[in-house]
Amino acid sequence: MNASRRGIQEPRPLAARLEPFDSYWQAPKDAEKGFGAFAAYYRSNYLPWLPRERGVRILVISCGPGYLVKMLRDRGYSAVLGIDSDPAKVEIARRKGLPCEVARAFEFLDGKAGQFDVIIPEQELNHLTLDETIAFLELCRQALRPGGRIIVYAMNGANPFVGSENLAHNIDHFYNVTEYSLEQILTLAGFKSIRIFPLKLYVFWMNPFNYVGLALTSFLELMLRVVFRLYGKKVRILSKKIAATASVPAGPAA
Repeated sequence: MNASRRGIQEPRPLAARLEPFDSYWQAPKDAEKGFGAFAAYYRSNYLPWLPRERGVRILVISCGPGYLVKMLRDRGYSAVLGIDSDPAKVEIARRKGLPCEVARAFEFLDGKAGQFDVIIPEQELNHLTLDETIAFLELCRQALRPGGRIIVYAMNGANPFVGSENLAHNIDHFYNVTEYSLEQILTLAGFKSIRIFPLKLYVFWMNPFNYVGLALTSFLELMLRVVFRLYGKKVRILSKKIAATASVPAGPAA
């Protein structure tokens, strides 16, 4: 008897082959070394967008070794769960006592209606195709309670220095976004109150070169905004990566 006849859901095949979306691919080879650096990155970029209530139910998808999960726990968020499809990465998180488990994103979200207050995928959306992205976000919306929020990010195609390279250098990157198209994607998935923001690269303030990089990239992005204006384009965000937070409508339509 096959799995579908037994009532067991078959894993959904995803287009990405080398770097699937539901596992984390940005950790260094020595995963242990990433905990300090990634904590600083997530504190700077994600904490301002999280609810102040420390008891909210947070799901971290593609949690890898648990970098974001650990930062959230260290900041007092007590109801955090991480999932990742790679057992080896989850084992690193478990050795640190982090609440992470092996699961595939699509299959895990299916049937989890209204169970979370916040969902954060740690992997870029563009490791999914556009159709897969919409399907994934719809599952996230259903798994969030009314008024719950999602925080997502993707590669920014608006930056002419790195936008095309972001797409070309990895066969498992299927598209780029801009602030406008990222809002379109979230709107198609049924989210409201969408706010787009840049992800900061230079967050390691103890390193003096951080300030040099921040100054240079800020200047270049300012000049690029001027150039876009000359072409009649109002482009606000030119960071390498672009993120968004969006909410599930609180009314019956959610």
